[in-house]
Amino acid sequence: MTYGAPLDDILFALRLAAGEGAIAAGETYGDLAGGVAEQTLTEAARFAEEVLLPLDRIGDRVGATYANGAVTTPPGWREAYAQWKDGGWNAIAAAQDFGGLDLPALLNAGCTEIWNAANMAFAVCPLLGHGAIEAMEAHAGDALKETYLRKIVSGEWTATMNLSEPGAGSDLGLMRTRAERADDGSYRLFGQKIFITYGEHDLAPNIVHLVLARLPDAPAGTRGISLFLAPKFLPDEAGAFTRRNDVRCAGIEHKLGIHGSPTCTMIYGDEGGAVAFLIGEENKGLACMFTMMNNARLSVGLQGVALAERATQMALQYAHERKQGRAPGAKETSAIIEHPDVARMLLTMASSTAAARAICYETAAAIDRAQRERDPARAAAAHERASLLTPVAKAFSTDIANETTSLAIQVFGGMGYIEETGVAQLMRDARICAIYEGTNGIQAIDLVTRKIRGGDGAALAREIEDMRTIARDAEFSQQALQDSVEALAQANEFLTKAEVADALAGATPYLRLFALARGATLLMKGAKAAAREKHPGAPRYAALARFFAENNAVAAPGLAKTVIEGGASVNESPAALNE
Repeated sequence: MTYGAPLDDILFALRLAAGEGAIAAGETYGDLAGGVAEQTLTEAARFAEEVLLPLDRIGDRVGATYANGAVTTPPGWREAYAQWKDGGWNAIAAAQDFGGLDLPALLNAGCTEIWNAANMAFAVCPLLGHGAIEAMEAHAGDALKETYLRKIVSGEWTATMNLSEPGAGSDLGLMRTRAERADDGSYRLFGQKIFITYGEHDLAPNIVHLVLARLPDAPAGTRGISLFLAPKFLPDEAGAFTRRNDVRCAGIEHKLGIHGSPTCTMIYGDEGGAVAFLIGEENKGLACMFTMMNNARLSVGLQGVALAERATQMALQYAHERKQGRAPGAKETSAIIEHPDVARMLLTMASSTAAARAICYETAAAIDRAQRERDPARAAAAHERASLLTPVAKAFSTDIANETTSLAIQVFGGMGYIEETGVAQLMRDARICAIYEGTNGIQAIDLVTRKIRGGDGAALAREIEDMRTIARDAEFSQQALQDSVEALAQANEFLTKAEVADALAGATPYLRLFALARGATLLMKGAKAAAREKHPGAPRYAALARFFAENNAVAAPGLAKTVIEGGASVNESPAALNE
């Protein structure tokens, strides 16, 4: 299965999201000046293409295996992880105080895309570590940071998120894992967690589990959740981490995709309770969790971009090579890329991937500005924008991954349905992205309830005004762009006043509408910038912007109609679902 990191496209999207002049000494992204971004991404691409990509198919065929409480990763993965650690890749965006490089989230986004395109099942392990790093940086006490955070940042140890339980997946208020206070100030954990990615493995000598649990006197529901740190190994009398904690892996799941990534059932407290340490305050674990989840949601969106990019590359190569039938005006058998319907599929894939990438990188840039802006008002506005865009980045990009990998199989035809070509694996791997770290339906609900109905509307108003400006100044596809933005504005107006049930019924089509309008305008913005800079890729960027506006974004008015009028058909037709 082929893949070459699209460095030109990634760097262009990175610069566009950073903003004109921002990558320069003394500016917001001054630490990316002097070729730092280019050099880092080039090296990330080399590692991905030479080390991770050859292991991807092995991971799918062999998978992670479980025996007697231990998990063995596929052949070659331990050596690859050692190279990952030694290369310092885990430390890119972490704080310098704990061994990190403190480079921008925007740069890390580019690296995350590249690694996941080459081998998603491998890359999901450090992806979770990045979420744990952010949670600990924001909420853990100094002693925990000094003991555990440094090891996670360096990559010497890995980290997990233990959230889901049987019967309590997305509804964390139903969780039963309990924590008990110990006399020494630590805690003891008892319970079971499921779907724990890399909960057990052989890549690192210690695994640091971040676990949600409930204290005996905690308030009911999500207000009574606390976050704890429970390592696989605890320090012995000499300070070496050799003492096994009371936590074990009871088995791994047999999954549709990402076979190389062990998805574990974890048991805490078989022998008196797993030793754990509080992160943040008691009963305040939800805020700590969202620090992890927001990081992870953007990263999963980037997984979607990665798989869509790889599927597009594979389909394009095949379409150039495969000859079948005669294209219009041809006298001989044509490469299938010359057939208009195949070209339509390929353009759908390429333009949707570019739109998803643009949204994800804009989200990463907003995260950076929230942390780097010196003006408090600008920093606050950037934080609001990051919060607004995160559910869109996660849900739209992962939907695009599923759609694009499916289209790749269609381009390949019968050969795509056969495992040996590799595109079937991409489709299997992509399917989880719309489910984990909060299903895409939950992302839509979050967008509508917390960001649209629950906010003051300022961030959304700024976003729409930016879209209107781009659409008004567009040199082509102007009407399609304007129609998409005004459809979004109409849907917003409805959602702010609608009954809750009607708003929830329209949440998913609304998120898609938002993404189409935002993606189309960002592609247009990129096309204009490329033309202005005389970028070698300018003609292609213009073609993708035009196609997306005139073939994808034109669905926006229909989606607005669904949001505004479709709720009744959802909420007033329960009989259709009864047996």
